Amino acid sequence: MNLADAINLGCACQTLQPSRLREQLETSPALGGLTARLAESHPHLFSASAVFLDPRVQQQIVQAVQTLERVIALPAWREQALARANPIAALDWGPAGVFMGYDFHLAADGPKLIEINSNAGGAFLNAALARAHRACCTGFEPLFDPTDALMRLDEVFVAMFRAEWQAQRGDAPLRNVLIVDDVPGEQYLAPEFEMARALFAAQGLIAVVADARELQWRDGALWHPALPGDMPVDLVYNRLTDFYLQDSGHDPLQQAYRAGAAVVTPHPRTHALYADKRNLIALSDAALLEAWGMGKTDRAVLRQVVPATQRVTADNADALWAQRRTLFFKPAASFGARAAYRGDKLTRRVWGDILAGDYVAQTTVPPSERLVSVDGQTMLLKLDLRAYTYRGQVQLLAARTWSGQTTNFRTEGGGFSPVVVLPAAATLPDPFPFQA
Repeated sequence: MNLADAINLGCACQTLQPSRLREQLETSPALGGLTARLAESHPHLFSASAVFLDPRVQQQIVQAVQTLERVIALPAWREQALARANPIAALDWGPAGVFMGYDFHLAADGPKLIEINSNAGGAFLNAALARAHRACCTGFEPLFDPTDALMRLDEVFVAMFRAEWQAQRGDAPLRNVLIVDDVPGEQYLAPEFEMARALFAAQGLIAVVADARELQWRDGALWHPALPGDMPVDLVYNRLTDFYLQDSGHDPLQQAYRAGAAVVTPHPRTHALYADKRNLIALSDAALLEAWGMGKTDRAVLRQVVPATQRVTADNADALWAQRRTLFFKPAASFGARAAYRGDKLTRRVWGDILAGDYVAQTTVPPSERLVSVDGQTMLLKLDLRAYTYRGQVQLLAARTWSGQTTNFRTEGGGFSPVVVLPAAATLPDPFPFQA
């Protein structure tokens, strides 16, 4: 057991203070009262305990992300992924897609890729949470964030959106950003829409949180009534889970995207190339990757990181049912653990639904655990890790802790947790600067 595991399993340390969290969340007058509203509406969104990570595991995650980016860039990969996707995914306007999310479970022999998300929420919230934990007590900052990367994350995020704009529009000035979802005020992560708006506004941009159904397509441009009357939409930060913009209420956005009239990020192509769960099948098929031209070293990385995954079909249904206790079943187009099932919990009724749907079966990798304190009692929660990335560069590591069958924000003591990467050959400070 390394030091990070020893702390995770043996110390129910708490490094979050409400006053520090408020400082990080309410960074502008427009965000005043956000902390109190979250405490009422999202009582289990934030954990008071950080998750500790061995530096070798961090390096393995960085290497895995870079390797995955290389395989997804292969012509053969793009051909097979786009062939089964909605035709709109064939469009390539230049942007790569903001906030890619690579989700991992931590096994004894290293991180295992559970899924890839092209619309990974929570980055703004996790950045604020990590800064709040960082400031908990004297002596914690050098351990938590030795390079002050957390303090520069807002700049990194803004630069990412500007890079997306420039990839499609070159040197044209970016004037406005719309953060778009269906009924955005009712979305679970709606608070971070407001945080994104405040960040963009601080950069001098017109920023609007917009319902996708309020968008209008006319005269070859995309419009929204909250913008000045003569100003079309420049950039859409797309939070929709209608990944191919097929819903009739999204027709204006779809038409604008097809015409290249607005920069949309993330976009349908990103989902097809990265986030379709069927991609996990190819990622775990070493022979196929070799045939596509993937090098020996990269294949070895993927063999170590990606659990074996196969498609559920009528032909292999009996074999998969017999092996179900070692498998996790996911719909190809799902997100956020929706309609995903642990094989050891399957009923015959649910199995029928799986066979009727479009599912993949992934070898189960049990999540690791974090000891937390709840009302003076300690308990072990499951944890997973997310790497937020842009063009293969890891911007932020964050964790989620929970109990139950799938990831959730209903667990007392659980929620988003910042990740502390311990220095190489680290030893515990004396005294250990955490609240027990």
